[in-house]
Amino acid sequence: MVSATNRAAEQAVTKAIPLLLTAIKNMSMQDAKGIPSGGEAAATEYFRRTTSDQLTQKLLPIVARATGRVGLAEKYNDSAGRAASLGVMDAKQAKIENYVMQKTLDGLFHMIAEQEKAIRANPMGAATGMAQKVFGIIGK
Repeated sequence: MVSATNRAAEQAVTKAIPLLLTAIKNMSMQDAKGIPSGGEAAATEYFRRTTSDQLTQKLLPIVARATGRVGLAEKYNDSAGRAASLGVMDAKQAKIENYVMQKTLDGLFHMIAEQEKAIRANPMGAATGMAQKVFGIIGK
């Protein structure tokens, strides 16, 4: 099951790029001014705030298909549903696809935060490599 959910997460993350690029293009001046002076994860938090709902809508079907292929998904959903009805488990996590979706978003934003941290640690180095690729894509 872990392998299937990891593959679903990998597929889902590649679908996230257009939404992240749209968030950059639609960034307000206030947001743009706040990111450099914000905390070490200010850009990541901007992305989380502005794209989480859209990412969930776009990626949940991919995650649901992948987790549906796993025989344990139905058993997990049944058991977790009972646990949620008893108050032992958060109802949002009572379906395997919701759990995997949340972990996918957590992983995506973690990767973004790590990149942001590296850019903040070496802003001059950010002018090459990844930053050039990102800004090249945005300009298209």
